[in-house]
Amino acid sequence: MPTESEAQAGARPDTLLASAGRRPEWTHGLVNPPVARGSTVIYASVAEMEQAARAPDSRLFYGRRGTQTAWALAEALTALEPGAAGTMLFPSGVAAIATAILATCRPGAHILIPDSAYEPTASFVFGFGRDHGFTAEAYDPLADGAAIARHFRPETALLLLESPGSLSFEVQDIPALTAAARAAGIPTLLDNSWAASIFLKGIASGCDMVMQSLTKYVGGHSDLLMGSVSATPALFPRLRQTAHALGQCVSADDAALALRGLRTLAVRLRHQEASALALAHRLAAHPLVARVLHPALSSCPGHQHWARDFTGSSGLFGFELLVDGPDIAARFCDSMHHFRLGYSWGGYESLIIPARAPRRLSPPPQGARFRVSIGLEDPEDLWADLAAALARVSP
Repeated sequence: MPTESEAQAGARPDTLLASAGRRPEWTHGLVNPPVARGSTVIYASVAEMEQAARAPDSRLFYGRRGTQTAWALAEALTALEPGAAGTMLFPSGVAAIATAILATCRPGAHILIPDSAYEPTASFVFGFGRDHGFTAEAYDPLADGAAIARHFRPETALLLLESPGSLSFEVQDIPALTAAARAAGIPTLLDNSWAASIFLKGIASGCDMVMQSLTKYVGGHSDLLMGSVSATPALFPRLRQTAHALGQCVSADDAALALRGLRTLAVRLRHQEASALALAHRLAAHPLVARVLHPALSSCPGHQHWARDFTGSSGLFGFELLVDGPDIAARFCDSMHHFRLGYSWGGYESLIIPARAPRRLSPPPQGARFRVSIGLEDPEDLWADLAAALARVSP
């Protein structure tokens, strides 16, 4: 009978999602790993305790280091990023990003961040980072390898990537950017939450660390806060050491929720992808819509990179209207039936928020901008909501 790793070798993503992390020694004959809650581990002898202390990540040691439930989730996420040596779990996506940055940067470090980055990421590097001796510099997310290299300094310690941008949806040239960084000896960290390590393999694309907000598509049900970082063999030990030093860990109950969401991730993503594309095309054809920011549409900045590097698109995209004004956002959003106002995305329910323009957007916005996260509702009902909202703001 093949081992678990042999069975997963060469398996396609859907199969990995169903099988990864289900070691027999963790499941004990059950389909799912049990929810193994615990802080204290009991040892049979001083010798056994000392042996565990010499290799605390190879077995049960102390609850903060994880139990079988968290190990199963981490192993499954590692399998989704070919080339990764391991994955660390965090209580939120922001905690994951922050720990990965602290694992690679020391006081005096120079950090490059796309100017359309997720606001908490930007706040961390420009706020916390400044207070702790980092220098952060924003760059054009559509820069190519030669352009990004002009930003490198001797003290540059990290190149942050987010593709597509979570509000402006530019798709970055990840292979070119990571190649330029690698040539300069600079590690890279990719926020891969939009593609969920299904539609884009970040490590295989040249990244050193790949972060996901598991709150989003992996959790999938808006009842979980969690993040993860998968890293190459060169960086994983440093990432793990930093996470342990900061006391970063997740509960077994949350890990079990994330595992449950992971098993149905591909099915949900396919539905959300199809619905989002259908709605994006209908919005693009509407006379009141200036442009649709969906990476799978040729009009989206960096679409050529999406077409080359990604195998699909998720349910998050944006659009701009030809009209604007102080009450447009309220008139558009407040009377919707199926789209709900709320932060985050990736759940089974559809969400909408008014979206600010990033620091740099070319061409500049013509009117009000919105971001939608498409859930699992019937797309016709969602279109009826959008069509009614467009009629409410029509001049």
